[in-house]
Amino acid sequence: MRIAMLSIHSSPIAALGGKEAGGMNVYVRELSRELGERGIKVDMFTRSQDPAALMVTQLERNVRVVNLHTGPSAPYDKNWVLTYMPEFVSRARCFADGEDLTYDFIHSHYWLSGEAALALRRSWGVPVVHMFHTLGAMKNQVARGDEERETERRIAIERNQIAAMDTIVAATPLDRAQMVANYAADPAQIAVVPCGVDLQRFRPQDMVAARAALDLPAAPHRLVLLVGRIEPLKGIDALIRAIALLRERRPEWRGQLSALVVGGGP
Repeated sequence: MRIAMLSIHSSPIAALGGKEAGGMNVYVRELSRELGERGIKVDMFTRSQDPAALMVTQLERNVRVVNLHTGPSAPYDKNWVLTYMPEFVSRARCFADGEDLTYDFIHSHYWLSGEAALALRRSWGVPVVHMFHTLGAMKNQVARGDEERETERRIAIERNQIAAMDTIVAATPLDRAQMVANYAADPAQIAVVPCGVDLQRFRPQDMVAARAALDLPAAPHRLVLLVGRIEPLKGIDALIRAIALLRERRPEWRGQLSALVVGGGP
């Protein structure tokens, strides 16, 4: 089996922590690695952002990253990706033709990749499995200003994609419910597949030893941890309000309660 994995606007092997390089990049990369370990061949197609980048990078056994030069070979606003979408689709087709490849299906990630996936489906005649990761309608419900709002164009494109995809992957039942409520999605079309966890990296540790190693207060001091990029959309303000409420409602915890935020720049 061979899968065409699409992550157009951000490379699955990009350095993490920037605005466009976070959880989705990890998800796509690790999913591809796990599929490769099971003998499934995966080509991850992305837009090259470096003129010196090789077209093909072997990431793991059976897993390759295919950098397609479409538009400027440099970082640019992800909303410009649509402008160069026909070029991306054409280059993906040329790559497959040049290597005499056929794919069993396309797995696309994020609404921008969904547009390319539907175009490639028409050429390759294979089904598309799509995961949105975020939805414009949901982001707008929590936006605190025009600079955080997604365009009506994006929402319209997402609505069309939901109707057109062969299968949609949702990480949680809530994700599926939001697609049904905001985009009139057919629940039967959506498969709920929870995100996995790297149990080699994330596993239970001795709390006393861990706190000592990180120079954190020992128990019974209470610690609340948030890990995520530092930006308004992540809701760090909600954590701060929650800590304030706890201090108000549990006065005995004052001096014994801390919030920790771990994240990169905005």
